[in-house]
Amino acid sequence: MSGADSGPTRSRAATEERSGARRDRERPPAPEPLPHPVVDNHCHLDIADSEGEWFSTEQALAASAAVGVPRIVQIGCDLPGARWAVEAAATHDLLVAGVALHPNEAPRLAAAGQLEAAYAEIEALAGAHAGVRAVGETGLDHFRTGDEGRAAQEESFRWHIDLAKRLDKTLVIHDRDAHEDVLRVLDSEGAPERWVMHCFSGDALFARACLDRGAHLSFAGTVTFKNADPLREALAMTPQDRILVETDAPYLTPTPYRGRPNASYLVPLTVRAMAQVRGADLGELCAAIDVNTDTAFGGRW
Repeated sequence: MSGADSGPTRSRAATEERSGARRDRERPPAPEPLPHPVVDNHCHLDIADSEGEWFSTEQALAASAAVGVPRIVQIGCDLPGARWAVEAAATHDLLVAGVALHPNEAPRLAAAGQLEAAYAEIEALAGAHAGVRAVGETGLDHFRTGDEGRAAQEESFRWHIDLAKRLDKTLVIHDRDAHEDVLRVLDSEGAPERWVMHCFSGDALFARACLDRGAHLSFAGTVTFKNADPLREALAMTPQDRILVETDAPYLTPTPYRGRPNASYLVPLTVRAMAQVRGADLGELCAAIDVNTDTAFGGRW
C-alpha cells in the first residue's frame, strides 16, 4: 500500500468530462472561519485537481482546520482510492475513511471479469482499520452508465448494502438521476442502521422519502448554485438533526468560485448559504452538523 501523502491516485481531468473552455484554476482564498467546527463528510483527497496541483493530506487538513473544519471523511471509490483512504485514516487521527466501488466502476470491473475479486478486496479494506467508518460511495448512476451496465451497477449496490450491514458501517450512497431505483433497491434490501445520501440532489418530495427511511442528507456546494431552487427547498424542510455538509472535493466548488479547485477549507461557504436558506443561526447549525456527523458515522473521532 503506497503512502497516503506520496501522491494522488488520479487527476480530476481523468474523472470528469471537460467542456474544452478555459477555466480559472486558481485556488480560491480561505473564507471567514466558522463559529463552531463542522465536518466535511465526503472528500476525495486522493484526486488531484489538475496536473501538478494537489493538496497533500497534511495541507488539506491544516487549511480546513484553520477555518473551522478540523475533521474529514475521505472516500475511496475504486481500488487504488480505497487503499489510499485506509492508509490515510491509519495515518491521520482527524480523518476517517469510506471504501467502495463507485457505481460507474462496477460495470467496468464486471466487463473485465474482475468484480468478484474487487468485492473481496473492498471487504478486506473495510475491516482493515478502525478508522474505516463507511462503505461508500456506492449506489446508482443513470447519467454516466447506460442500460448495458445497470445490472452490474445494481448488483454492486446490493452487495455494498449487505457489506455495510454485516460490518456495521455507515452506507454512503451516490445517486445520480436514479432516485426511484435507489429507493427500490433500499426497500428491497433493507437500509442499514446508518446511511447517508451523499451530495443530495433531489427535491423536497424525494428528501421526505429518504428521511422516512432513516437517511441523513448531505448537502454540497450545489446548494449554492443559481439553478438549485428544488434542492434549497429540500434543505429548508430537512430536520436539523438530519443535515450534513460536504465538499465532494475536488468537485462542486460552491459559488462564487464554481469551476475552480474545491477543498474542505471551502465548506464555510456552503454552510453559510445553508444557514441563509433555512433562516438559521449559523453557530447553531454548525453545532448541529457536528453532532449529526458523529451520529451518522458511528461516533466521534
